[in-house]
Amino acid sequence: MSAHPIVSQDEWLAARKALLAREKEFTRARDALSEARRRLPWRKVEKDYRFRTAEGERSLAELFEGHSQLLVYHFMFAPDWDGPCKSCSFWADSFNGIEPHLAARDVSFAAISRAPLDKLKKTAQRLGWGFRWVSSGGSDFNYDFGVSFTPEEIASGRVTYNYNSAHKAYGSDMPGVSVFYKDAGGTIFHTYSCFARGIDTLNGAYNFLDLAPKGRDEAGLPYAMAWVRLNDEYAVAGRMEMAS
Repeated sequence: MSAHPIVSQDEWLAARKALLAREKEFTRARDALSEARRRLPWRKVEKDYRFRTAEGERSLAELFEGHSQLLVYHFMFAPDWDGPCKSCSFWADSFNGIEPHLAARDVSFAAISRAPLDKLKKTAQRLGWGFRWVSSGGSDFNYDFGVSFTPEEIASGRVTYNYNSAHKAYGSDMPGVSVFYKDAGGTIFHTYSCFARGIDTLNGAYNFLDLAPKGRDEAGLPYAMAWVRLNDEYAVAGRMEMAS
């Protein structure tokens, strides 16, 4: 961490007020961007997607749970993986407790992965998660919404991800968020999706770290989230470091 100037209260307050002006500018720009997002055109969802849930098989319409809006987190967990993506798990630690608040604003939430429901249940129990997490295994859902890729696509070295048809193929599954609206007649529309850094705002821990003096402190790592562990693995990693 680089050395910081140490100043008087008056000098600190002046610098803080200058940054506050920039923060307010950013807030106004973010509000304008959110409004533009809401004005995007919609597309009708034609397929009858089916999911495995704790309550049995459910349609996409049933995931709305009586609300008109549905927010989906595309959680990386392929059927043949032994465990979940640690980065998606880092995001998912911010999801507990949000569902009642979203429901109060007419929004339902679900994390969706291709892994079998039994694997999702065991992982949720292990990591202390209570949010809705359902399996899309056997359906086209993940493929149609740009977060899963066929063996042929991966073998080519390039996939279409984050609206980039030449994106490097890192594996069979990638993260993202998709949003849906269901009208009074039951017709479902896809209103928005985002991927990669577009999902940053859903990570509570990162937003906290962005306030800290060291920030995310990821410079020099092999990749940005090399430090991330499943939430029950940090103590184990710490003990191993102390013993080495």
